[in-house]
Amino acid sequence: MDETQAAIGLDAFETRGVAVVFGASGGIGRALVQALLASQRFDHVVAFSRTTSVAIDLLDEASLERAAALAATKGEIRLVIDATGFLHDENQGPEKSLQQIDAAKMARAFALNAIGPALIMKHMLPLLPRTGKAVFATLSARVASIGDNRLGGWYSYRASKAALNQLVRTAAVELARRAPNAICVALHPGTVATSLSAPFSKDGLDIQTVDVSAARLLDVIDGLSPDQTGCFFDHLGAPIPW
Repeated sequence: MDETQAAIGLDAFETRGVAVVFGASGGIGRALVQALLASQRFDHVVAFSRTTSVAIDLLDEASLERAAALAATKGEIRLVIDATGFLHDENQGPEKSLQQIDAAKMARAFALNAIGPALIMKHMLPLLPRTGKAVFATLSARVASIGDNRLGGWYSYRASKAALNQLVRTAAVELARRAPNAICVALHPGTVATSLSAPFSKDGLDIQTVDVSAARLLDVIDGLSPDQTGCFFDHLGAPIPW
């Protein structure tokens, strides 16, 4: 059995229910949707992106609320994966020095990497069942780790993803009061061959295909237990320091 086949069983989920993926048009998001469909573990796999019939925009809370409402009509939601994220586009990229910080661009990074995912949590976490395993996982990044920061730079991306980690940690505390078996975590997908990471990939890095990344992430999710809620893991399941 290859790595992908081994990872998509998701046997730890007690009931079938619904899996939901936000950011399904991105490289990792698309691969996650395909892997979840191939696993046949869930009754429904619901995908949201800027181009789906119910389109989402992280800057438009109403669109996220509509997506959550649609997902809820499909059944009991057992898995939510937020695969959204912003590092660069034609208008901005990661800063190399303090002098490159731009207030508007930093605010945009926070809006997309922290506030948007927080709004997804706002509307999706209350839909997780009160009993049985349920998981909300959002894609963070190792560079968000304050304890692991040795190189500096990338101010907006590091800080916005670090803010996301704190939001996950805080939401996990609230979620546990209502649904003690539910799990809320941040996951680092590693370096993946996507348009997001391509300009910054270096020789010697473990660069994964999107399919391998999706398989590894789902394997980590499958192995999570309630005592690991509010934590930060890499794509192999190893904890990452805050």
